[in-house]
Amino acid sequence: MIKKLKQQGLRITKQRRIILDVILQNECSCCKEVYLQASKLDQRIGMATVYRMVNTLKEIGEINQDSAYRMKSCEECIRQTSCKIELDDHTVIELSENHWKQIVQVGLAMCGYTKDKKIKKIELGE
Repeated sequence: MIKKLKQQGLRITKQRRIILDVILQNECSCCKEVYLQASKLDQRIGMATVYRMVNTLKEIGEINQDSAYRMKSCEECIRQTSCKIELDDHTVIELSENHWKQIVQVGLAMCGYTKDKKIKKIELGE
């Protein structure tokens, strides 16, 4: 992948390498999810950088609509792949779907509910 990017005339900067690592190591479903993960590693990474990198990867055939990575509108992304939690001091924490599933998994294990079992499905009541 890096070779293809270099052939396109792109320098492989630290930020681009972080974005590549996030895409390769996580099953991201949209640019916003890539951005949230990448910005934890380098706060200077902007959303526009992520969009440009993803578009470049699509152009060189490394990401397509049929892969685990699917582009969605930001509103749809927020609704389907994140969880916002507000604490009593008004701090808001936004977690990706994978991250909040990990938190639920750990919480269930700590309370003795799962005993080495993994979460298969979570359904939220209305």
